[in-house]
Amino acid sequence: MLVLRGLDLYPPDRKESVAALGSFDGVHRGHQEVLRATVTRARHLGLASLAVTFDPHPLEVLQPDRAPAPITSLEEKLELMGLAGLDATLVVPFTREFAVTEPEEFVGKVLRGTLRAREVVVGFNHRFGKDARGTSELLKQVAQELGMVAHIIPPLVMEGQVVSSSAVREALKNGDVRRAGSLLGRPYSVKGRVLRSEGRGRQIGFPTANLKPARELPLPSGVYLVRVEWDGETASGVTNIGIRPTFGGETPWIETYLLDFSGDLYDRTLRLHFLERLRPEQRFESVQALTAQIEKDVETARRLLGDRP
Repeated sequence: MLVLRGLDLYPPDRKESVAALGSFDGVHRGHQEVLRATVTRARHLGLASLAVTFDPHPLEVLQPDRAPAPITSLEEKLELMGLAGLDATLVVPFTREFAVTEPEEFVGKVLRGTLRAREVVVGFNHRFGKDARGTSELLKQVAQELGMVAHIIPPLVMEGQVVSSSAVREALKNGDVRRAGSLLGRPYSVKGRVLRSEGRGRQIGFPTANLKPARELPLPSGVYLVRVEWDGETASGVTNIGIRPTFGGETPWIETYLLDFSGDLYDRTLRLHFLERLRPEQRFESVQALTAQIEKDVETARRLLGDRP
């Protein structure tokens, strides 16, 4: 998938397109429906399949105090969008200047003009343009006036809940990574490089791969069952997210003990897939009590893995 960053970099000679429009934070099952419809229509018409997304999230610019923690980084989002089979994704820098673009102007000048979109696909609740005045109904109206076709993808409902980025964030906020994974269509994951720490895990018999998160995670502190991937290898693990209160820590870390693994992972890039929350993080009165609890956590993880395919 070709990634273009900025409207001014969009080649004027690219063929006409079917364009998906959205923030696509998390690339959840609802977003996947939008992208799938875009690729299907583009292939049917012999056009380019294109997604248009924004960075940073509009709320980070317009209402930073209300901006949600992102579910995925931009690079992770683009990687996931590429799995849909898109020909290209355009990342539009979201600025205050861009935010005052009237929705009619956006459809006419950007979608039809610059991107040469013949059809556009959006989710049912997507809003765009100045003051978020662009609704699905307005999009359909303006598109028709310009000879375009607008496809509005209806809400996807799972277990009585509409699949949305907000629903995913709520599940993650509650530590319900199993529910979040159902809404996402895959386990929630975090990627990072293994850094050197104090080595306390090794000292107590549970050596850990330690990642320091580059951004705020939408997960509460606690102990999780994870699947770990790196350099084509995989392993199961038990991950603690938190400040290590037993040792008087203050800086958040992600510490992962890999089951049935021995080796050096320093400076390797790991991806952690969160499968289940085992318990909250807690402070123990002694290292011995902490070690005993970790043994129980590992035992619980093995039991849960035995129940999984």
